[in-house]
Amino acid sequence: MTTPKKTTPKKIHVKKNDTVLIISGKDKGKKGKVLTAFPKDGKILVENVNIVTRHMKPKGAGQPGGKIHSEAAIYASKAMLFCTKCERATRISHKILEDGNKVRVCKKCDELFAK
Repeated sequence: MTTPKKTTPKKIHVKKNDTVLIISGKDKGKKGKVLTAFPKDGKILVENVNIVTRHMKPKGAGQPGGKIHSEAAIYASKAMLFCTKCERATRISHKILEDGNKVRVCKKCDELFAK
């Protein structure tokens, strides 16, 4: 009998409320804010990116049916953090401040990213 595989959360380089630039796929070049991060799956939900259409049945008298457009999750590797200071997509480095806090820093302009 085989034991079920345990899934450990993957490390994602972007967090909730970060601005990201999509670097591959059908939405390449779009910018958006990260709404939710799913580290277990390695995916993120970005506003106005990867819009899918769901065909919904009406559920009761108050809610109509029809085509509902909403965002779907994409792999985090398709998104690159966007620096608002230098207006470019960038990788991040980590820096330890004098008070001992570890912060994320833009590789191109050394701007700190908010926690």
